[in-house]
Amino acid sequence: MSDRAQQFEQHRARLSGVAYRMLASRADAEDVVQDAYLRWHRAESGEIRSSEAWLVTTVTRLCIDRLRQARIEREAYVGPWLPEPLVRSESPPADAPTELASSLSVAFLVVLERLSPEERAAFLLHEVFDSSYEEIAQILGKSEVACRQIVSRARKRVKEDRPRVEVSAEARKTLLGRFVQAVMAGDKESLIQVLAKDATWTADGGGKAKAAHKILHGAEQVAGFLTGVLRKSLDQIRLLEITVNEEPGLAIYHADHLVAVMSFVTDGAHILSVYSVLNPDKLLTVSQGDSFIRLLSEDTNE
Repeated sequence: MSDRAQQFEQHRARLSGVAYRMLASRADAEDVVQDAYLRWHRAESGEIRSSEAWLVTTVTRLCIDRLRQARIEREAYVGPWLPEPLVRSESPPADAPTELASSLSVAFLVVLERLSPEERAAFLLHEVFDSSYEEIAQILGKSEVACRQIVSRARKRVKEDRPRVEVSAEARKTLLGRFVQAVMAGDKESLIQVLAKDATWTADGGGKAKAAHKILHGAEQVAGFLTGVLRKSLDQIRLLEITVNEEPGLAIYHADHLVAVMSFVTDGAHILSVYSVLNPDKLLTVSQGDSFIRLLSEDTNE
């Protein structure tokens, strides 16, 4: 392996972490990192003062460009758009960094979608990857003052939209168990008890799978929709507890075919939000989630 290749591999985990959180797609993140790898090998040595700074800058700028294009594409997307889930078949190790789960959760990535590409980049670089304002200013081509304002604005928006209660994995699993029991029993009233009064249901079918085209609001509506959809096929449905983006979630199988991956936001007592990915294009790489998450975990242990 050449010196250039070795240097790149030293930073791959951080680059993949930036790219996935920016783009919320494993496939797109890997494409961006590969593009950066090719540019890295073509770059003149005189251009590079710090390999990490050069690579993070390149990946961030590539992600910003791709996000701008994605915004245009998503205007034509059928129904709500959700991140591509990263799935483990087992729970994360007990010593897994908690900050990894917090910054990878589907709910967190959904909130980031509401930021502009530059806001998203600045916020992630500062709040997740501990980059200085000086470094961010160089990456974005803005002044440090402007970058401080961008991060402050983004931080405020993220805090407004994220749940303020920290919930243990055990509490999440208990709620998911009650949710599964109610679903498999077709028990609408039990589902209503598990869901918060103002619970939401967001489903991403992308026009390729049957899914609600709008976000559903309220426990009554969500429970009614779910029991109605599954009523005729409960004998063919199997729900498997999995880990989705480092948090407890569910995989739904119909006749042994994976049809959905679900993640949840809870306050420890009720389920506040459900995110259900049904778009088959986003389920193709589910089996590759373990290796990608292990890669991202390497960066948190540096």
